[in-house]
Amino acid sequence: MENFLEVIVIGGGPSGSFCALNIAEKGVNVIVFEEHDEIGFPCHCAGHLSIKGLESLGFYPPQENFLENLFYGVRIYSPKGSSFSVRFPSPVTCAVNRALFDKHLSQLAEKAGARYLLGVRVERLIHRKEFVEVIASKRTGETSRFFGKLVVDAEGVACKILRQMGLTPPKTMVYCVNAEVENVRDIEPDRVEVFLGNMYAPGFYAWLIPKKDGTAKVGLGTRVGNPRTLLKRFMKKHPAASLKLGRAKILRENFHSIPLSGPIKKAYADGFIAVGDAASQVKPTTGGGVILGLNCARMAAKVVVKAVESEDFSAKILSTYQKDFMKFLGFDVWVMREARRILSLMSDNHLNNFIDFCGKTFAEDSFQGLEEIDFQGRTLLKALKKPKSTLVIAYFMTLIFRSAFKM
Repeated sequence: MENFLEVIVIGGGPSGSFCALNIAEKGVNVIVFEEHDEIGFPCHCAGHLSIKGLESLGFYPPQENFLENLFYGVRIYSPKGSSFSVRFPSPVTCAVNRALFDKHLSQLAEKAGARYLLGVRVERLIHRKEFVEVIASKRTGETSRFFGKLVVDAEGVACKILRQMGLTPPKTMVYCVNAEVENVRDIEPDRVEVFLGNMYAPGFYAWLIPKKDGTAKVGLGTRVGNPRTLLKRFMKKHPAASLKLGRAKILRENFHSIPLSGPIKKAYADGFIAVGDAASQVKPTTGGGVILGLNCARMAAKVVVKAVESEDFSAKILSTYQKDFMKFLGFDVWVMREARRILSLMSDNHLNNFIDFCGKTFAEDSFQGLEEIDFQGRTLLKALKKPKSTLVIAYFMTLIFRSAFKM
C-alpha cells in the first residue's frame, strides 16, 4: 500500500517530537506531520521550565543556544502590589528559547530516524479495521492520503482530531498572551515575578521573566476578556508591574490557550493515542505543560512500540498508556486542580491579605527543600512537615471559607 507507515504523529511540538524520538530509537518507522512550515513557529509558550524536570529527561544542562536565563526563585505580588519572595541557593528554573528548543527535539528525532513533513495539516482520520487512514492537505490545497497502524495525536489544544476519534477534549481553558519586551526597569535578573489578581488576569495570573540580554518575557492568562487588552492594562496600571513595565516596548507577541482541567479521562482509542496539550497533560496551577507532556510522550512511545511489536493496536492494549501516566501524575494533578479551584474562589481582597500574611510569615529561605515545582502534590506533602507551612495552609483555607460565604 502506497504511503503506508507504522506510526503517524500529528504535531511537531515538544510532545510530538519527543514521542517520535523515543519510537524511532526502537527502530519503528515513524513520520511527523506539522502544519506549520517551520518547527517552533509560531511560539506558544514563555519557555519557563524547571531544571529538575529537564534533568530527569536528559536535557539539562541545555545547549547554550537556547538557554536564556537561570532563576533562583520567585517574587509573588498581590493585586495591590505587596509581595513575598522565595529564594534557593542554586537555580531551580530556567528560561529557554522555545523555538530553538523545539527544533532541537525535532533534530534529535530525525537523527534517530523519524521523518518530518512540514506545512502539512492533518484534516481527518478514518479508522479502518486494520489500519488508520490519514487525510492531509498542503497550503496549496493539495490533498494526500496516508495509512498507518497507529496515530499519536500531539496537535495541541485545537483537539480537532481528538474529537473525530470520539474522545472528550479538556473543558477548562485560559486564554494567554506572551510578549517579549524591551526597556524594562528595576527587575531582578535572576528571579521570576508572578502577579495575582482578577483585576489584571481574571482566573489566572501574569508573569515577568527576565532574559540575560536585558529584555523580558511578559504575559498573562485569563478566563474572560481580551488578553491583549488586559496585558496593556497590567503593564500600565498594576501598582508594582507598572514601575517596571510602564515604559516597556512590546517587540513581539503571541497568543495561545492552555487547558487547566487536568488530563482527559480517556486519551486513547483503537489505533490512537493523544499526548501533551491535546490530552491536557498540563499543570492546573501554572499552566506549564512541557515537562509533564514530555514525560507522558515517553510513556506513550513505550506503549506504541509494544503495540507495534505485538501487532495489536486495540484500545485494550493502548489503555496501558492511560494507566501509566495517571499513576505518574494522578495525585499531583489532583492537588494542583484543587489548588486552582480554590484560588479561583478568592477575591482580590483576600489575595491581598494572603500575600501580606505570607510576607510576614516567611523569610526568603523558608522554602529550602521544596524545590520541586512540577509535581506539586509531592511538594505539599513535604511542606506539611514544616510548622509554618501548616499555619499558612490553615490561613489559606480560612480565606477560602470566607470567600465561599462572602464574609
